[in-house]
Amino acid sequence: MSAASHEPAIRLRDVEKRYAIGSGEVHALRGLDLEVARGEYVSVMGPSGSGKSTLLEILGCLSRPSAGRYWLNGVAVDGVDADGLAKLRGEAIGFVFQAFNLLPRMTLLENVALPLLYRGVPRAVRHERALGALARVSLEHRAAHRPGETSGGERQRAAIARALVNRPSLLLADEPTGNLDSAHGREILALLEGIHGDGATVVIVTHDPSIGARTPRRIAIRDGKIESDQRGAASGPEGRAQRGGAERSEES
Repeated sequence: MSAASHEPAIRLRDVEKRYAIGSGEVHALRGLDLEVARGEYVSVMGPSGSGKSTLLEILGCLSRPSAGRYWLNGVAVDGVDADGLAKLRGEAIGFVFQAFNLLPRMTLLENVALPLLYRGVPRAVRHERALGALARVSLEHRAAHRPGETSGGERQRAAIARALVNRPSLLLADEPTGNLDSAHGREILALLEGIHGDGATVVIVTHDPSIGARTPRRIAIRDGKIESDQRGAASGPEGRAQRGGAERSEES
């Protein structure tokens, strides 16, 4: 095993994020330290304005810290230029958003293939991999449909397929069940748990304690600082599945 593989997926040291508001300044993150191991499943919780979405933007290389350092899979992100960050996002990170962010005039297949288009992947390969990603979320039969012709749960599953098509090692989900009813929400959470069971690092931002209760590690943020960091097996059948996945990982 290489030395790089021992590096955590995420390592933050003394990270701050400040925004200028008029003549003043807002501190969204305040000297935050965090490590997330490869293959962990973590929820980040906190009230509105706590800094959890700002943290997700930094983890996803969508925003740079005002101070402090961030390493992603051992790479010092602060030393990477804009083009390098775009490449890092495309290769290592998948995003799942509350609002789905699917293009309405494209089919689900075209939406899922879009990240591959940006990377210059040939059309035939894009088609094959996008279909495979849709199959992973049990949606290949809806590939030719546009988002407006599908349910909310199907749109979120398509968004997850799009996040997976580049085969990222880190999946970031921002309130992924926020626009769904409870039944579709449970379906999406089970899907994320399955992705984690396959070995991906998953970080989910949520304000819902019932979602946090399903994850083996729960981080609470308030006023830009980590208020608590709890570890322990998730409850219910999801937790047993996660423990089984961890055991398989240790054996491999």
